[in-house]
Amino acid sequence: MATTSIWRVHGWLGKLVVYVENPDKTENPAFYEKPDMTERETQGLSDVIEYAVQQEKTEKAETDDEGAEIMQRFVSGVNCTPMTARDEMIAVKKRFGKEGGVVAYHGYQSFAPGEATPEMAHEIGLRLAKKLWGERYQVLVATHLDKENHLHNHFVLNTVSFIDGIKFYRSEKDYYDMQKESDRLCREYGLSVIENPKRGKSKHYGEWRAEQEGRPTWRGLIKNDVDTAIRRSMTERQFFHALKEMGYEIKTGKDISVRPQGKERFFRLARNLGEGYTIEGIRKRILAQTRPERPASSRGAEEKRYRLKGSLTKTKKATGFRALYFHYCYLLGIFPKHKPPQRRQLPFSYREDLIRAKELSDEVRLLAKHHIDTTEQLSAFRSGVENRIQEVVSSRKVLYRKLRTKPVMQDEEKQAEIKAEISALSGQLKELRREVKLCEDIAVRSRVIQDKMKAAREGEKSQGKEREQDVQFRRRGGTNRANEP
Repeated sequence: MATTSIWRVHGWLGKLVVYVENPDKTENPAFYEKPDMTERETQGLSDVIEYAVQQEKTEKAETDDEGAEIMQRFVSGVNCTPMTARDEMIAVKKRFGKEGGVVAYHGYQSFAPGEATPEMAHEIGLRLAKKLWGERYQVLVATHLDKENHLHNHFVLNTVSFIDGIKFYRSEKDYYDMQKESDRLCREYGLSVIENPKRGKSKHYGEWRAEQEGRPTWRGLIKNDVDTAIRRSMTERQFFHALKEMGYEIKTGKDISVRPQGKERFFRLARNLGEGYTIEGIRKRILAQTRPERPASSRGAEEKRYRLKGSLTKTKKATGFRALYFHYCYLLGIFPKHKPPQRRQLPFSYREDLIRAKELSDEVRLLAKHHIDTTEQLSAFRSGVENRIQEVVSSRKVLYRKLRTKPVMQDEEKQAEIKAEISALSGQLKELRREVKLCEDIAVRSRVIQDKMKAAREGEKSQGKEREQDVQFRRRGGTNRANEP
């Protein structure tokens, strides 16, 4: 069986084209991510796409009768050439004056494990693209081979028609037609099909990919909290109380809607998680339990002893940004890696940052490496990196000009030497621009972390007062009943 989805893409088309041909190469080289590229830098995009298509995701090695290795590539273009797809798509946009708004549609078609071969999957994807969009639009089709038994196609669809400039708009009918044609092709090739699929909210590709890679998602965090609340309850009232204790706001109706602390929108349980999360489904799961699960307690935990070397009085304590990030990453369990599991439930606003665990780790490493604690130190470090970027860019431009001179063009060894120097400088630029981006993120995220920790502390105080009032109320009720005749 094959599942399909397609969604709008805003921003920069070049990065999307490179990603679809190989998601591991989206940051190579880094200057693709800059929206204010010069005309000369844009000309280099063809080199990037050429680099991106020579990679493991879309290639498979085979051997011929003589034992020689043959590489098969699985990247094709409909009404465009893969090597110049980005330039051809932008040329159509410029011709009709429609360069803004939605720049492309990004779709995927995922096959059941072990059902299709790479050749079959790519052929099906190419036929699907030609059938749906081939008469009017340019499409890049790439088959990813990132897992042995998991094949999926990616599509980059230019929004502007090369025939008359009319922009593509994905309606519900287009989405249905994509599913229907995909199923027809799967039946033709002898693959399984989901019969009578249920209508519902589909997953965004980013969420689907995160689940495939084992990374947390917002939907997954909410689902785990609801499951935990069910396991800890013997009645519906206890279930809702457990969710409130976790910081959720709740609305009940035909569907149960919950909103984590700090989020603007409510999340409908049955609509997003299935029939097991309707009020009836939750009630059945609660009644099926013989006893509630109790939260983990620190009592009885094995005691550990550590031997300290050196003097605590001489140890410099981390302050500012470093102290904030160290404490926050410790709470989340990002480091140390072998930290014991948390004994208390962390607020949802904390746990959602596990989705960005790698970003947090990169930022804290930058702070620790360069001993950055204050806003002034962060700003000074960023300015130094930006100055270094200008120097490297200037040096690379000199090499580009030298590469086009007649003596160098006639000397292949000199060309290879200069290209190696350019490649080295591009690598430096990638790292330097990454550091600038980390500085920008730290400046914003540090304030967000402080606000989250403040809100969490206030929430804990509020919950503590509510528990105390509840205990006092029960005591008064118990006393009154004791004094009754």
